[in-house]
Amino acid sequence: MASSGSSSTSRMSKQEVEERLKQALYYLTRVVQDMGVPRNIRRAASEAIRVLMNPSLSPGVKASMVISILDDVLMDPNMPLFSRVIFWQVISILEQIKDVV
Repeated sequence: MASSGSSSTSRMSKQEVEERLKQALYYLTRVVQDMGVPRNIRRAASEAIRVLMNPSLSPGVKASMVISILDDVLMDPNMPLFSRVIFWQVISILEQIKDVV
């Protein structure tokens, strides 16, 4: 059987991938700059930003690494709800990259 999705619908263009990475960086930067967010949460967001900015990693590897970082810190009971929602948003954005790259 042929695959159910065509190449044009199942793969993102390089420009779409870059746009998703920029969106993730924007959201993570908001968390880092919010002094009301606990330090360990801001530190995880900073680490995620460093991974996303690393030119030696492929987009898929960046996405996987950041998802792992954010997933670990999502278990923190002290995380403010708005930060948790932002991290879920970033994970949602990056899962699209992870699956197609």
